[in-house]
Amino acid sequence: MFELIKEDLSLLENMLLNATKSTEESINEIARHVTLAGGKRLRPALALLSARAGQNYSREKILPLATALELIHTATLAHDDVIDGADTRRGVATLNAKWNNQIAILGGDYLFAKAFSFIAKEHYDPYVNYRISDLISNLAEGEILQDTRAYIALKDVNVYYERIKRKTADFLEVATELGGFVAGITKSEQEAFAAYGHAIGMAFQVTDDVLDMEETSESLGKPAANDLVSGIVTLPVIYALNNSERSGELAAIVTDRHQTIEMAERAIEIVQKSGGIEFAKKEAARFLNEARDVLPDTIPKEVKKSFFMIADFIGERNF
Repeated sequence: MFELIKEDLSLLENMLLNATKSTEESINEIARHVTLAGGKRLRPALALLSARAGQNYSREKILPLATALELIHTATLAHDDVIDGADTRRGVATLNAKWNNQIAILGGDYLFAKAFSFIAKEHYDPYVNYRISDLISNLAEGEILQDTRAYIALKDVNVYYERIKRKTADFLEVATELGGFVAGITKSEQEAFAAYGHAIGMAFQVTDDVLDMEETSESLGKPAANDLVSGIVTLPVIYALNNSERSGELAAIVTDRHQTIEMAERAIEIVQKSGGIEFAKKEAARFLNEARDVLPDTIPKEVKKSFFMIADFIGERNF
């Protein structure tokens, strides 16, 4: 699905390493650890692909933005791992596990600063700075909403959707929109790209929440059932709380701050029997159909094909 931007992504990897270089070797070691841990590179890929649709496409112009987006994403993950107390991500030790929480937080701050340095050097249109600043604010708001509503038997699906919009969908929306924006796409194409990014972002997070209940720690590269144990109520659980005959038992589990893995496994069993996982999968598919439908015919066929393939990947992924 990234064949069109294969060379761009290769250059991106080098830029990520160069962007985080320091005169202090200890900082280089920390930066290398997180940048070499890999990942899907979905956010920079969306920016790189959408830029291909613009009349003013320039690899030299879009690569710094794509690099900055990935640095911001990596920074947020470093902070998330501290909040979650996670030991692994992508099958690799987290910064907080390999060093400590202080190093992980400061490492994330370092990546944030490097990202904004990249953006400032390129003298992008002020709209780029506005959208990225707003994005980071929304990311923080999403985390705060999640934390303040932990261990609550949430039944309102709209509250859940607002949370994942800020935590995940906004980022994919901004990445897709801004890549095309800096390359000179039309206003209508810009709006379509933003809508596409939002829709696949919603689907991505719903799918992630399903995987947390279906997959093992080995396949995910991070602890399974982590959401439940952390008191995070996701879409499959919300469905079960509203529809299962065992909703009372489920509510007692998700609101227990001393929840064990065994309790989480019982909760997953209740959710599965209620049809919650199937419901969440249908919702993810609905969002992906919205993403496919919104793409305009005015963009290059190879770009549209790649966007379709990304939607397919999100619907089929198991990690």
